[in-house]
Amino acid sequence: MPDAAPPITIFIDADACPVKDETYRVAGRYGLHVFVVANSLLNVPREPWIERVVVPDSFDAADDWIAERAGPRSIVVTADVPLASRCVKAGASVLSPAGKPFTDSSVGMALATRNLMQELREAGAITGGPRPFSAKDRSAFLGALDRAVMRLKRATGA
Repeated sequence: MPDAAPPITIFIDADACPVKDETYRVAGRYGLHVFVVANSLLNVPREPWIERVVVPDSFDAADDWIAERAGPRSIVVTADVPLASRCVKAGASVLSPAGKPFTDSSVGMALATRNLMQELREAGAITGGPRPFSAKDRSAFLGALDRAVMRLKRATGA
């Protein structure tokens, strides 16, 4: 009998993530393990399948922790484009909190846009911030996360 596929895990880049509760709900429905990674102590539900990971308060410590563990059986939830790029290269499914999937074909453009906006801000241009997070974004995330889980389950017949 062949070995069972490794479990699907979800990594949340948690410091400013607005969809932690939605992620817990989907993970609970499918019996998935969730790692909530931050550089400060965050409250998480007391469930055996939710693991809080507090990393040192150093530049990119949470990103490094997630990127070192993400792979083909992982879903990463992040708005951080450089982290998304690293995880996509590792074969992980990556979603923004608004439900937008980062893929091989989209992450390069997202990085370029991020870098351009950063250069404009550094040059003193007023670029505005991101639009407010909405109920529509939350709903899009729930659908995208459910689809990502189902895609990984189908890939291994789980």
